[in-house]
Amino acid sequence: MKDALTTAPVLILLGPPGAGKGTQARMLEEKFGLVQLSTGDLLRAAVAAGTEAGLKAKAAMEAGELVSDEIVIAILRDRLAAPDCAGGVILDGFPRTTVQAEALDALLAESGRKINAAVSLEVDDAAMVDRISGRSTCGTCGEGYHDSFKQPAKAGVCDKCGGTEFKRRVDDNAETVAARLEAYHAQTAPLIDYYAAQHALIGINAMGDIEDIAGKLAAIVKSATA
Repeated sequence: MKDALTTAPVLILLGPPGAGKGTQARMLEEKFGLVQLSTGDLLRAAVAAGTEAGLKAKAAMEAGELVSDEIVIAILRDRLAAPDCAGGVILDGFPRTTVQAEALDALLAESGRKINAAVSLEVDDAAMVDRISGRSTCGTCGEGYHDSFKQPAKAGVCDKCGGTEFKRRVDDNAETVAARLEAYHAQTAPLIDYYAAQHALIGINAMGDIEDIAGKLAAIVKSATA
């Protein structure tokens, strides 16, 4: 019989900037107790903790260099071993390339795990500019909002924590978004073919209602844990 670790789901959310990966990952966290793992958060936490891999990442960043795949995988290895990840994880923002995907497969195989589903949030590029330019987040808890699609129930007050400070990313503008979309299609979209070949790819139309998309993702998680 497999132990709890080897049966805990490992999901990947794929999609271009603005597809809603972060929002959906947080909803899955709350509903199923899964842990969202994003590359940026992992790097910051490892640097703050002063782990061996974190120190290597810090040195690379201070030198103005990209953090290598090897370092990121080492940080991810440490994080996956933490007790709170035993119930399953959602990878948001990693892997970005097929080389990283192969390294991730090897890492998971060390503990008898594998990718249960790589979910592609499919969107219309032209609509992404409007979607991204309207984004904001709570400055206290990070909950995401949008001027058109998801406003707080009470104007200026976060539904989740009651915070009153909201932030917008300085790079959420049309020119930067177009460049990020181009980079996504060139570098990350090939992952769709990679996971399709593994029969792990599931596509979801992410242009609809947030709750509807969340329901489809919930069904995928339930299938993975059945």
